[in-house]
Amino acid sequence: MGPASSFPDSPLGGGSSGANLADILERVLDKGIVIAGDIRINLLDIELLTIKLRLIVASVDKAKEMGIDWWEHDPALSSGARHKELAEENAELKRRLAALESGDAHEALDTARRREPRHE
Repeated sequence: MGPASSFPDSPLGGGSSGANLADILERVLDKGIVIAGDIRINLLDIELLTIKLRLIVASVDKAKEMGIDWWEHDPALSSGARHKELAEENAELKRRLAALESGDAHEALDTARRREPRHE
């Protein structure tokens, strides 16, 4: 047998390296890990660009424990958030329609203006 088989726990030996990797992954997801770094581009002591990188690797349960749940409120990632957004839009349209039907066009226009994003 070659040298790889004389070390069963080494990555080359194929012994329990898969189990070790699974244990490491389980521990990382259970505890969480944060990787942070900044990239700065300067020219003659003038800062041109700063990029802040933050990476958190954790299980969903651990992320929720830490108060991180942005994916639950993002309509692109959560069907619940999308349904909530559609329900709010539907309610807003119903209010505007009721205002128009009651003859209060000013209220309908004010409501529409508050909802529209401003382009300046």
